Amino acid sequence: MNNKFYFKCKTCGFEIEGFKEWFSNNQKCPECGDNKINTIYHTDKNKLIELIQANQKPESLWHYFDFLPLEHKENIVTEGEGVAPIERWQFFEDYAKRKYNLNLEVFINRNDKSFATGTFKDKGGALAASVMKEHGIKEYVVVSTGNTASAFAHYMARAGVSCAVFVPEDSLPDSEAHIGTYGQKLFRVKGDYAYAKKVAADYAKEHGILITGGNLDPLRLEAKKTQVFEMMRVMGKTPDVYIQALSGGTGPFAVDKAFDDFKELNLFGKLPRFLLSQGDRCAPMAHAWENAKNNNYPNGWEKDYPIYENPVTLIPTIATGNPGMYPFMGPLVRKSGGEIFSVNEEMAVPLARLVGFERVIKIGPASAAGVLGFFEALKRGLIHNGESVFINMGESANRALGFLQEVAYTTEHIRTVADTKRFNREDYRDKLWLPFENY
Repeated sequence: MNNKFYFKCKTCGFEIEGFKEWFSNNQKCPECGDNKINTIYHTDKNKLIELIQANQKPESLWHYFDFLPLEHKENIVTEGEGVAPIERWQFFEDYAKRKYNLNLEVFINRNDKSFATGTFKDKGGALAASVMKEHGIKEYVVVSTGNTASAFAHYMARAGVSCAVFVPEDSLPDSEAHIGTYGQKLFRVKGDYAYAKKVAADYAKEHGILITGGNLDPLRLEAKKTQVFEMMRVMGKTPDVYIQALSGGTGPFAVDKAFDDFKELNLFGKLPRFLLSQGDRCAPMAHAWENAKNNNYPNGWEKDYPIYENPVTLIPTIATGNPGMYPFMGPLVRKSGGEIFSVNEEMAVPLARLVGFERVIKIGPASAAGVLGFFEALKRGLIHNGESVFINMGESANRALGFLQEVAYTTEHIRTVADTKRFNREDYRDKLWLPFENY
């Protein structure tokens, strides 16, 4: 008997005891067949107050074990994920003051520091692998544009689970190398992400194997909600504004879940405004949002969105041409008072160069799209004086070496020492800032 948590169907209210019943029904409600559930814990919610006031840094997201859907600690699979540094970036604050006369606090969630694969997805990978271990499951199917694939493949290998990974044809080749190194199977599907999802589902059905449940999967949602707990532990508050790159949107859904779970404690204050960016070469949610906003959100607006088949994009990691989550994401963003907008993908390389210079870190293309959201939001007047801004930076560049090679800008080809000259690193600063001073 599971005494820690249970699931409740959001459609019909049927209560599902736990993962054993959930998995045996192919991750659907046994009463109405829907796949949207809420995870409810029996744990006294006041215990969270103790956890976020801990005097020492937690070792991983499992510091919040009492509010994660795993029954026994001995099944935990972890590599220290979930407690990536949250930093103040003064140079972003200076920019906002200099260009827009705004006094801001800007916090960056450094997921590139995650120990396993350097991505925000490590949280979900750790929880999923732990649950598979707890229930003796030895095979799993993942479909992803890249980052989830790498994280889940890594953690499933740690748990001794064979993971079949399906990615669209344009997925970054560096992810393929990582997945293959772990001994997991990668299927590069000749088609876009939507078609890869279909093929993966067919594979899972044919062989009777569990498959990732998408952006509202409790294995991902419950793990990622811990970022709100980390905001409180590190920042002492939740931000006014939350920014990240948008593909499906598990991050914002998870933030909303944390706020909803603990609303009676009055710990977190007001839900932050979600300012979500999509690369302009594949931005169906941004286009749907703009259309709805221009028409004053007519009846059924959240179900009206374009589908882009086989999008050609510079940032395939977040390219989801068929935005099936928009009917849920659109209303959430509107509830928060936020916006969904596109950013110029060609600015990803200049942004990565700037961040590399100012903070000496290498960020991946999806992270660049998210951080570009900060500049675009300032330009659009979406951030106000005195506000705190949290940027959920998605991933490092360790699985995007082609992108990293584009970011490099200081190389000179020489024959002899006569072709060289001394340099001062500071001479690059104005050149790197110029695209953003003119943004």
